[in-house]
Amino acid sequence: MIDEFAKGHLHGRLRRDREVLLWKLDGLSEYDARRPLTVTGTNLLGLVKHLANVEARYFGEVFGRPSPEPLPRWQDSDGSELWANENETLDQIIDFYRRTWEHSDATINALTLDAPGHVPWWPAPHADTNLFAVMIHVLGESIRHAGHADILRESVDGRTGLRPEHKTQIDAEARAAYCAKIERAARSAAPITSA
Repeated sequence: MIDEFAKGHLHGRLRRDREVLLWKLDGLSEYDARRPLTVTGTNLLGLVKHLANVEARYFGEVFGRPSPEPLPRWQDSDGSELWANENETLDQIIDFYRRTWEHSDATINALTLDAPGHVPWWPAPHADTNLFAVMIHVLGESIRHAGHADILRESVDGRTGLRPEHKTQIDAEARAAYCAKIERAARSAAPITSA
């Protein structure tokens, strides 16, 4: 009984965070969705592409249920899963992510939490694991990258919020005053903390 509750709760959170991540792309141009927004090149569409690959691998090959999507071998990873090349469109990557959800959901629904899996890219003795541990891991990845997406989207056009129903109108004057207040506090604290 508790296993089904836990599995349902974790799966529900994963579904929610998938939608949150896609919402962060809503209304963006191809350029704004894919342009690098950090010094390491992190970008919104790349986060979606990365998480599609994460789910495809963890809920696919780890449980002997390979993804129907063509994936390069994990051993050949070259970082290209973190950004969209000029031949990949926003819609194509979103569709890939959604198709991956279907495969992931089928795996989650078919297996029990203690179903064994093997993650060949994890070091021993952790490589042999189960669905519960993989769900926690993938949920953690999804939450982490949804947080990155929050910050990246805010830097593109100021949009904030967890879900569409929480979106508020941007008040540039109020935001500027709020940031100025934080800046004053930081500058006031600087002499105390610098030694």
